[in-house]
Amino acid sequence: MQIPIYQIDAFTDVPFYGNPAAVCPLDAWLADDILQAIAMENNLSETAFIVAKGDDFHLRWFTPAIEVDLCGHATLATGHLILNRLSPERDRVGFETRSGTLQVWRAGDRLAMDFPVLAPGAPMAPDPALLSAMGATPQDCLPISEMHGAPYVLLVFESEAQVAALTPAISALGANVIATAPGDKVDFVSRFFAPMSGIDEDPVTGSAHCTLAPYWAGCLEKSELVARQISARGGDVGCRLEGDRVILTGCCAFYMEGRIEVPV
Repeated sequence: MQIPIYQIDAFTDVPFYGNPAAVCPLDAWLADDILQAIAMENNLSETAFIVAKGDDFHLRWFTPAIEVDLCGHATLATGHLILNRLSPERDRVGFETRSGTLQVWRAGDRLAMDFPVLAPGAPMAPDPALLSAMGATPQDCLPISEMHGAPYVLLVFESEAQVAALTPAISALGANVIATAPGDKVDFVSRFFAPMSGIDEDPVTGSAHCTLAPYWAGCLEKSELVARQISARGGDVGCRLEGDRVILTGCCAFYMEGRIEVPV
């Protein structure tokens, strides 16, 4: 059986930057082990699968290792595919997901997404093993609600240079880690290390900004922020808080279209 596959770079307006996501439209759901095998074969941070539901879609996301509850860049990529290739007459599309209904719509030369706020908890003493694995000491360590069956922590550093210089021992982290600091030219910067989800470092992580946006909004006393994830590929994320939701904005660059052979 053949199914279509598209690869789109999210949170960038030029190819080879941002975060690449695969998107596979399906007529009906395949078995979970087949979906996971496709994601493992693609070997990208996320592969998104969609099945039409009326005018909108069911959407699921898989890393090479697990299915996840929430993914920003692959949702942005899927919205870009639908609104610019599959149904260019549309201005908005909705997705039913593990994290509820998510919307993607045109916002000038960008796309916007409506995501849930995932605010961090109160500062806590960091695990010494985590600090040893990070090789650096943050100003603050805050817990984040467990996602994908794995612990998450937010580590806040003093400067963008400190975050850029991090070279953690990935296999020893024992948690998924968002590292962040004030930005030199933007409101804040970040990096995301996700060994518990099968990803050493994610290039640009939309879901991490569901936590970063409310944290920095409180620190900077503003509801609209400009962020940059300073991975090797790098990417730009706009954030706007609206109650218990965060509006994330970004661009996409189309990279590849093809078909894959799936054994029946």
